[in-house]
Amino acid sequence: MPNNYFQFKQFTVYQDQCAMKVCTDACLFGAYTADLIHEEKMACNTILDIGAGTGLLSLMLAQKTTALIDAVEIDKAAYEQASNNIKGSPWKERVHICNEDISLFSPGKKYDLIISNPPFFEGDLKSADANKNAAKHDTTLTLQQLLSVVKKQLNEAGVFAVLLPYQRAAHCIETAEQIELHCFQKTLVKQTAKHPYFRGLLFFSRQQKTMDEEIIIIKNEDGSYGDRFAFLLKDYYLHL
Repeated sequence: MPNNYFQFKQFTVYQDQCAMKVCTDACLFGAYTADLIHEEKMACNTILDIGAGTGLLSLMLAQKTTALIDAVEIDKAAYEQASNNIKGSPWKERVHICNEDISLFSPGKKYDLIISNPPFFEGDLKSADANKNAAKHDTTLTLQQLLSVVKKQLNEAGVFAVLLPYQRAAHCIETAEQIELHCFQKTLVKQTAKHPYFRGLLFFSRQQKTMDEEIIIIKNEDGSYGDRFAFLLKDYYLHL
């Protein structure tokens, strides 16, 4: 049974009320996005976190930026847990969470960064647990709906970051291209060098750029973390 909390260096994420727990790929996604903001010297004053879950991504980005962050979570129990995680963090004044359907969310502003770890297992076998279905499948939000929201809420110079299963990455890139959101960074993730790809970290902008590609291997053969993974997570994980 998973722990009911996950301890990071600067904050704690309680997760007993959330269908989706803290996982390695989500931690990598948050850390990678924060690093990209730094490396690209992005103006990042406003962030929107779609499908906040435990609040993990919002808290990881709050640690590394000075942005004002709006997090949106439709599930009531997850919203309440994320709200408590945010209140217990050093950045509670900069992170605002609301319990709302993102399709109805109307903040009256646009965002420099929109990030999402969405309900992405479209068409896969569903669980009998309704909450896990909503968290893991696009029963509440399809890819097309997500991209439509992003198109509406993203600043002209903004970036959209999304975490998807590897097998859905190409489809997402093609679908986003149809509404003139262009992938400029595609990072594919393996558990080890011998494993197949299992996740894609995709980054989009309104401007067309040459797409850079990267591969990240989470663990070495001896069980230690890969160099790139360790570099990205060193400011978050307790034992790095």
